[in-house]
Amino acid sequence: MSEAAARQPAHEPNASLADWIAVGAGSLGALMASLDISITNSALPQIQGEIGASGTEGTWIATGYLIAEVVMIPLTAWLTRVFGLRTFLLSCATLFTLFSIQCGLAHSLPEMIIGRIGQGFTGGALIPTAQTIVATRLPRRQMPIGMTMFGLIVLLGPLVGPVVGGWLTENISWSWCFFLNVPVYFALASLLLLGLPHTKSNFGLLRRADWFGIFGMTAGLSCLTTVLEEGQRERWFESSLITGLSIVSGVGFVVLLLSQMFAKEPVIKLRLLLNRSYASVILIVLVVGSVLYGVLYILPQFLSNVAGYNAFQAGQILLISGVPAFMMMPILPQLLGRVNMKMMITGGLICLAWSAFLDTHLTAESAGGDFIASQLLRGVGQIMAMMPLNQASVGAVAREDAGDAAGLYNMARNLGGSIGLALLGLFIDRRVEAHGDMIREAVTGNSLLAQSRIAGSAANFAASGGGDLAYGRMQALKQLAAQIDLQALVITYSECFWMLGVALLASISLVFLLRTPRRGGPTAMH
Repeated sequence: MSEAAARQPAHEPNASLADWIAVGAGSLGALMASLDISITNSALPQIQGEIGASGTEGTWIATGYLIAEVVMIPLTAWLTRVFGLRTFLLSCATLFTLFSIQCGLAHSLPEMIIGRIGQGFTGGALIPTAQTIVATRLPRRQMPIGMTMFGLIVLLGPLVGPVVGGWLTENISWSWCFFLNVPVYFALASLLLLGLPHTKSNFGLLRRADWFGIFGMTAGLSCLTTVLEEGQRERWFESSLITGLSIVSGVGFVVLLLSQMFAKEPVIKLRLLLNRSYASVILIVLVVGSVLYGVLYILPQFLSNVAGYNAFQAGQILLISGVPAFMMMPILPQLLGRVNMKMMITGGLICLAWSAFLDTHLTAESAGGDFIASQLLRGVGQIMAMMPLNQASVGAVAREDAGDAAGLYNMARNLGGSIGLALLGLFIDRRVEAHGDMIREAVTGNSLLAQSRIAGSAANFAASGGGDLAYGRMQALKQLAAQIDLQALVITYSECFWMLGVALLASISLVFLLRTPRRGGPTAMH
């Protein structure tokens, strides 16, 4: 048989009902995991009050989940080979649900953090395995449908999370942010048992495991994520904790690189990054991940600190970007199958950049309605960029490497988010201070307009305070200081959106390094 004949897609059978059930199970597991990344954000103040945690301590409820998740994601492909896909997924889903119940019943901070770490570690396996199921169970011509299911869930989970969490917290109890996983689990377990065949475990891999690589990766990724998440609050390298964790992270990555050179079976296949097309996907998703997570941070901050929105109201504005996903759902598989991948990704990046530039003209009077156009455009950009990137990440490698490729891809997206949030936090801190100083220099004591405003406000405050002019002037100065701080914050948020737009435009050059997967290529062979 000739090589051309061997690549004929017509010889590939359509996916069976069991294959589609497996894809549905993987997508449902990814939804459960992606939803829990953000569902607690709206309920965090109530959770902290219930378990007696301060604001700083409460951040570990989110950080603990992210640290465990980013460690588990690249280990997923290896653990799947050890335990078998169905056994591994059922075990992770069961443990994830049990840890969710622990979080919902928690009465102290240690209980909550242990539960969240357990959630992150077990939930971290559910997203890359969903992508692996699509890549290994569907023929290439049907893969766009599976990737659409997977991609929509990964994109919409973080958007829906704050809205669902806010509604449950206000109308029932914050505990139901976690108990919600129980009925989802029973549906997921049923689909896994129906759709995935049992595969034998291979515990011999444990004896031959690259334990040095596992140690290096765990130390490197966990410490790096902690540094990125907590660095801003700890004043970066002014903190001995951050300095120490940075050193441990560096040592961990050196050990991981050495294991790649000397281990017979490295725990993660970093050699996949030698593939130019796959490496380009990883770099693009790092940038896009940092932008999307950055928007999920900046926009609620603006709506809360400037527009005075509560978490539920802010979540509704965030959810607007999910509208294009539902509207485009019927045509997405056709777009992925027929439109040139490079053109689609480029168009998506341009839409995302355009949406960021639309938000660079913010004022202190801006409210949720001012973000509708940018959010809709952002939703279109997410769909156009992320869907083909999902497909390209597994389409650029051989089918047997699909699990490792999916793990690295999802790890890159999460790390991009952490890096983006760390850089934005540092930028916001510095620029708010700088803009505040510039505005204060402009509002001098010799400014007739400033003196007139202060005198008018002082008179009003004095009238309401029983005629005390000293009290009135003090309140007027306090009001002016608050207005200066607010204006400095608004200018800084506008600059953040400008930076995100520039980063997206710069990443377009990487698209030209992508290689469009050939029909019936290696990943299409069973």
